[in-house]
Amino acid sequence: MAEPATTIKTVGIIGVGQMGSGIAHVAALAGYDVYLADLDQKALDRALGMIDKNLSRQVKSGKVKEADKAAALKRIATGTGFDRFKDCDVVIEAATENETVKREIYKKLVPHLKPSAIVASNTSSISITRLAASTDRPGKFIGMHFMNPVPVMTLVELIRGIATDESTFASVRELAVKLGKTPVAAEDFPAFIVNRILLPMINEAVYTLYEGVGSVEAIDTAMKLGANHPMGPLELADFIGLDTCLAVMQVLYEGLADSKYRPCPLLVKYVEAGWLGRKAGRGFYDYRGDKPVPTR
Repeated sequence: MAEPATTIKTVGIIGVGQMGSGIAHVAALAGYDVYLADLDQKALDRALGMIDKNLSRQVKSGKVKEADKAAALKRIATGTGFDRFKDCDVVIEAATENETVKREIYKKLVPHLKPSAIVASNTSSISITRLAASTDRPGKFIGMHFMNPVPVMTLVELIRGIATDESTFASVRELAVKLGKTPVAAEDFPAFIVNRILLPMINEAVYTLYEGVGSVEAIDTAMKLGANHPMGPLELADFIGLDTCLAVMQVLYEGLADSKYRPCPLLVKYVEAGWLGRKAGRGFYDYRGDKPVPTR
């Protein structure tokens, strides 16, 4: 007999980077009680400030009422401990794109969960089957990959591992819809759908720069005007984070063993230099002045 779908009322989130904060924002706005956890209290305070600012922007544009903003902020509790996850119906892990880090989190998380709780990973590329196998509940484990910035982007990729129960998929699909997102089902292959297509394009743009076919500005202008992309591929890489781009390319290269996914040596060099894009102040553009200036 199929297990009934879990009714989700309380959402736990681990990690307060751009993704974790964004997920907390949309979950609280949709009426869910949220527990947002991170090891760093200062990072939690910054995240709450960012959520407040982004909600204010939505109020100003008329998308959200002032009363709804106030109610959403009241629904978010924060902390550095894992004990409060015992009340959560689903916990979304939005930690850095590193399998070892994620496994360590699950080890700490699992003892605090109720038996019916679902664990979802916001991984953009790592095997859901493998991550699920490192927990006590592979049937209640799923990939829930949000797009950045979460309050603006409507897509969520839902990825079943080999052991994911249908009831888990149904519960998380319903959650995604209630968050105002459009879910698409992706198979558990390296990088899923969006990044399987997007990251090789970014990597190819870096090769185009590396081989001297065009400058940073020429490549981004060409793709914006020639392919009608809202942002050039190198500008987009800086926005995503060059370390994240490299991590996804490495997962694709190792997982599919095809030379077309080999990360460009220039992308590797930028990451080695610590030029990780916007968050580091420098990437393919230098963001430390009044306006971004190409670094090549």
